[in-house]
Amino acid sequence: QVQLVESGGGSVQSGGSLRLTCSASGYKYSSFCMGWFRQAPGREREEVAVIERDRTTRYADDVKGRFTISRDNANVTVYLQMDSLKPDDTAMYYCAAASTYGGSCTPFSYWGRGTQVTVSS
Repeated sequence: QVQLVESGGGSVQSGGSLRLTCSASGYKYSSFCMGWFRQAPGREREEVAVIERDRTTRYADDVKGRFTISRDNANVTVYLQMDSLKPDDTAMYYCAAASTYGGSCTPFSYWGRGTQVTVSS
């Protein structure tokens, strides 16, 4: 059974940093795409960053240059380093996993329970 557990959320002031961690188990982690998503109150869930099994990454436009996604296949962990945080980054952050097909990520179908990030001005 796939399990994803997030940690590292918290409250910071604008301009601060946080590092989110997602620990994975129950599947062949190294062959999966991993992603971070977020959902703020009253808003739809949005993709923040994705890292494919070859470590190719993509980011949402409003986090480029501020957030960095990385993965440690040996420790079955994915990270999201968040710098220069803004109040608009306030949201529940979710870790997600997707299998691959033909070298591309399939839709994300495994989700963690989330960790709250709050950025104050």
